Amino acid sequence: MRPEGMHGEAPNAAPRPREYRDGRLIEWFGKWRKPIRSWLRNRASVPPGDIDDLAQEVFLRLLRYSDDVAVDNPQGYLFRIAANVANEWRERSRVRKPHDDSWLEELQIEAGEEPENTFARTRANEYVQAAVDRLPPRQREVLLLHVNEGLTYKQIAQLRGLTYRIVLRDLTRAYSTLRMQLRLEDL
Repeated sequence: MRPEGMHGEAPNAAPRPREYRDGRLIEWFGKWRKPIRSWLRNRASVPPGDIDDLAQEVFLRLLRYSDDVAVDNPQGYLFRIAANVANEWRERSRVRKPHDDSWLEELQIEAGEEPENTFARTRANEYVQAAVDRLPPRQREVLLLHVNEGLTYKQIAQLRGLTYRIVLRDLTRAYSTLRMQLRLEDL
């Protein structure tokens, strides 16, 4: 069964050059793309996320037909193809069984648990720990109290019997040293 508006080869007609076919396709695409999208959305009840895919399929099917097919009614021809595409899409949607999402959760691995990430994280931690171990003892102690224990500069100063300015200076120097030792490409 041929789509409406399509006729067989004209007797003794020579095949049309590719430029003619491409020009015709470009013209029809420009003229009929929006109406086909609108028809798919309004009449064929296609969800918005699938409209562009189905409209593209209409024009892909148009490319498949022979160059020497004469089309008297391009609008009817394209909308017949659109109707066929929409019907096939509906049929596939009807028989397609949606999957239960519960099994998906079992298959997913947390990004942090993936072997490559675990290895990279372990390697980075080793670099950081080695750099922290090379800090002078007081800078290392002040840094660890601030980072690991979450203590403020003032709390560290009171705990270690230091002034606020010494804690500030030690942390500034510790961070500066770590930045120099831990280049991003090393991690």
